[in-house]
Amino acid sequence: MPQIELVRGDITKMEVDAVVNAANKSLLGGGGVDGAIHRAAGPELLEECRVLNGCETGEAKITKSYMLTAKYIIHTVGPVWHGGEKNEPELLANCYKNSLQVALKNKVKTLAFPNISTGVYRFPKTMAAGIAIRTVNKFLKEQKKIKTVYFVCFDEENYDIYKEKLIHLALE
Repeated sequence: MPQIELVRGDITKMEVDAVVNAANKSLLGGGGVDGAIHRAAGPELLEECRVLNGCETGEAKITKSYMLTAKYIIHTVGPVWHGGEKNEPELLANCYKNSLQVALKNKVKTLAFPNISTGVYRFPKTMAAGIAIRTVNKFLKEQKKIKTVYFVCFDEENYDIYKEKLIHLALE
């Protein structure tokens, strides 16, 4: 039975088949999770990302992981929050769905997600957590090949939000 786990920590240290990178459209590195993953993976990641020709919001692409313990990095581009007027919730759900589809195609059994779009992209954290958990939970119920999805929260605030949402999910 597939499961969802919550972790407080550094996604670059996760021992999983794939980590998900909250990337920008260029895929060439940036701040936050994106910068941390690029620094931890090493310069070869940037070289591979250069040939991918970027990625659109809500889509996902996969690379090797280089110096990370994970086998792969799945890059997805979350939406910038504009007050919810530009399909941001649907685009964020697509980040999770498309990352999971890429994971499935590449026989990934365990993967770790960061809190996509909740940093400099300013997506409301509670809404983002709800979208992430609902989307992943629905996907896991429809397939049995991915065994464990981790939500990795770097900060206490996101960790507490996810913990609360996961408690409510367990009670449903």
